[in-house]
Amino acid sequence: MRIGELASATRVRAETIRFYEKQGLLPPPARTSANYRSYGTAHRQRLSFIRRARDLGFRLEDVRELLVLADDRSQPCGAVDRIATTHLAEIEAKIADLGKMRDELMRLLGSCSRGTVEDCHIIETLGPDR
Repeated sequence: MRIGELASATRVRAETIRFYEKQGLLPPPARTSANYRSYGTAHRQRLSFIRRARDLGFRLEDVRELLVLADDRSQPCGAVDRIATTHLAEIEAKIADLGKMRDELMRLLGSCSRGTVEDCHIIETLGPDR
């Protein structure tokens, strides 16, 4: 299949497919006599793996490592667990940070007198110049 077909099949933009090729995450495809990229089932499966990992928020370095592990299925899964556990901890930290941000915004909104911007507690809190 051509790059557009692969993009449609995996819901990954053609530019992103080329980027993954340049990053070595996706092997270079064969070329047709007209020099078009020609992708096969293995490309589609690998790209779907990459897309799902990225949808879960894994960094490219993690995806690269997961692909290496996926390519040799005889390896113990401890390395996969380590990558996923580290990523989960990062997500939980982000969730905690978002909760703190939500709480602070709720506090600021609760202190709003609904007067003019000149008397706005939110603006006052955001910047020393205001």
